[in-house]
Amino acid sequence: MNFVTDVLRELPGDRPALVSISAEGERAEWSRDECDRRSAAISAALSAAGVPRGGVVMTMIGSRPEWIWTMTGCLRSGFVALAVSEQLRAADLELRYRQVHPSAIVADERNREQIEASSPPCPVIWVPDEAIWELEGPEPVELDALDPAFVMFTSGTTGEPKAVVHGQRYVAGQRLQAGDWLDARPGDLVWCTAAPGWSKSARNVFMAPWTLGATAMIHDGRFDPQERLELLDREPVNVLCMAPTEYRVLVKRARPRPVEGLRSAVAAGEALNPEVLEDFHAATGLWIRDGYGQTETGHTVAHPPGSVPPPGAMGKPLPGVRLRVDEGELCLDPLSDPTFFLGYIGEGVSHDGAGSWQVTDRREGGEWRSGDRVREDGDGYLYFEAREDDIIISAGYRIGPVEVESALLTHEAVAEAAAVGAPDEERGQVVRAVIVLREGYEPSEALATELQEHVKAVTAPYKYPRIVEFAGELPTTTTGKLRRASLRGG
Repeated sequence: MNFVTDVLRELPGDRPALVSISAEGERAEWSRDECDRRSAAISAALSAAGVPRGGVVMTMIGSRPEWIWTMTGCLRSGFVALAVSEQLRAADLELRYRQVHPSAIVADERNREQIEASSPPCPVIWVPDEAIWELEGPEPVELDALDPAFVMFTSGTTGEPKAVVHGQRYVAGQRLQAGDWLDARPGDLVWCTAAPGWSKSARNVFMAPWTLGATAMIHDGRFDPQERLELLDREPVNVLCMAPTEYRVLVKRARPRPVEGLRSAVAAGEALNPEVLEDFHAATGLWIRDGYGQTETGHTVAHPPGSVPPPGAMGKPLPGVRLRVDEGELCLDPLSDPTFFLGYIGEGVSHDGAGSWQVTDRREGGEWRSGDRVREDGDGYLYFEAREDDIIISAGYRIGPVEVESALLTHEAVAEAAAVGAPDEERGQVVRAVIVLREGYEPSEALATELQEHVKAVTAPYKYPRIVEFAGELPTTTTGKLRRASLRGG
């Protein structure tokens, strides 16, 4: 199996495989054959940099064609792709270096400052670089379903983010949700707005659309609701996939209207408010069909095409996926999930940094407990209620409180820190930090602002606390562990 031969080369040759729009509004179309050629060229560049088959290639590129060509170049040659957000800072990158031992990095020039500050342990290929695309590349290699394909990081609450490893089966398994959730069809133009570095981008920006012969569209600009509507008016988008926060802002600030040709609107990543469903439908005539998945599982729950979602429901299991609710927790039979992960690095999966992997497939390890609280109604619809752990989901970003707390604790004024989610109308949640100051410091608005800017400087800015409060002490258990649940309550 190989994504290039099985999917990319099967795309129709009479229409573009990819439409790209730059931050400045420059539009370009890329054919199937051009995407194939460029994926081969970047594969050749990576091989020349010393990347072995099975070696990890980290990408730090925005929503640009170079990102897709690098990802397909990795899939072509059996390299393992790790896409990271452009918002990461040097400390975030260093954590990833320690866990995955990348053999090479492909990064946008605009990210040079952060990359160089992180002291990368491997060669860096900078893009754009027209010389790369002149290279002659290799033919696709034959791969096995259990060969590692991607590393994705998921936020945790008790320590560093975990490195999730997906196999080549994850790629092939995207066909299920592409048809039964996205509703992508041959000849469609599919626009998933998720930025590289998030699991939804890896599967829905190009892999899922291409499995069903659709064209993928990417836009490298920052989210602006009015510009988003203008692009939908200008481009013949048939399938739109956005975060619930983007739909919320679009409805509130940009006055959406019917879009000619737009047939499917889907959302995933956080809870979708019922009022957003109603307002978007009233404005466009389309129901937003919610969905659910995890970094480890891929997409597992959805509202099928043509359905009218009950308010607040995240959908039903995708065809063939076996889920059950056990005492309020969503549980999955991994053997029924075509996109289930292989394991975590350090927990069932290991590699030597030189391309050799040892895998004990987690799919064979029994039922998967999601850690998500859900309820099921009499018609089989599932409703998300809360995380069993403390992950904060803000505007679709999954934020581990330990990451925020660790950043705050590097400031000289902070003695103790706790981070929890606080409800927010637009973002679903925002980060709320409760801080105990060191002796000699006094609470003030100026200090709160200083701490916010400090977090933005030392870690990805989306993690910064939008609410900062000061306290004399933090609530703890009898064994001294922080009780975040008490803070969430007040």
